[in-house]
Amino acid sequence: MMEKHVEKQFKNLDEQVEIFKHKGMTINDEKYTKQILLRENYFFLNGYRHLFMKDDRTFLEGTTFEEMYSLFLFDRSFRTIVFKYLLVIENNLKSITSYQLSKKYGYRERDYLRNKNFNQDPARQRQVNDLISKMKRQIRVNGSQHSATLHYVSNYGYIPLWILVKVLSFGIVGEMYSILKPEDQREIAKVYGIDVDNFIVYLPILANYRNLCAHEDILYENKTQKEIDDTIYHKMLNLKQVDNEYVQGKNDLFALIIIMKQMLQAEDFKNMSLELENVVQTLDYNLHTIKLEKVLNRMGFPLNWQDLAKIERSIDN
Repeated sequence: MMEKHVEKQFKNLDEQVEIFKHKGMTINDEKYTKQILLRENYFFLNGYRHLFMKDDRTFLEGTTFEEMYSLFLFDRSFRTIVFKYLLVIENNLKSITSYQLSKKYGYRERDYLRNKNFNQDPARQRQVNDLISKMKRQIRVNGSQHSATLHYVSNYGYIPLWILVKVLSFGIVGEMYSILKPEDQREIAKVYGIDVDNFIVYLPILANYRNLCAHEDILYENKTQKEIDDTIYHKMLNLKQVDNEYVQGKNDLFALIIIMKQMLQAEDFKNMSLELENVVQTLDYNLHTIKLEKVLNRMGFPLNWQDLAKIERSIDN
């Protein structure tokens, strides 16, 4: 017999405030609280309550609405910064991929979209054919809608790969990498100094986080589906271990930062780290009921996370 769920009823702003009060939250300014709830949405704000709860129904003593809202704002700022640099990685990957493939297979779609340019393993043929179909569909859809593709279709009758990648999703580019010939995979991964197996794991993680950021989902406590392999950074930062297995930087937000360390230029990563440090310091100032360490722990961040930016690229990988 299927479990019957109680239907969620609409709650007005006064009722929303009362729910927080009933659970033990301190509301210092009701008018301000209701303004924030109206603008930001009770449901989304309430998603940040967990670190401030002593059980499922009661807030830690002294928790204020402003404190929970500060975690919400921290996550938004952190997400905005990470998104900005994920777009840099996306653009770099598209540029490097299109350069390598165009150089080898040609710049017209009839050249670079040939089945024989991809992995010839019989077990991969359905995936190869599906991906080629997706890319051809993108050409049809965007050929007349995107200014760059329209220019090439109108003036030259084809869309070179370095233009097509601008309208392909990060996910499709990552999937394309996974079905390239091994020698092409190695050529692209070599630019980053990352081995192919890790690169194949990294790309869908990056694409998922990119989409999470674009849709303003909760970032700080998000977990990845796959764990990343141990890196030199896990060792150098002396990340927390249990039974000789790292428990930080494996399938958490810090794992994403470790991937970005390997894929961004050193200067970009340092700039990102400085921007992230500023929002972490702001959160630390605004927290009273809980310690910053509790938030960092949920993110998979060690207390010395800033040291990652100080590790020189010369010893990467």
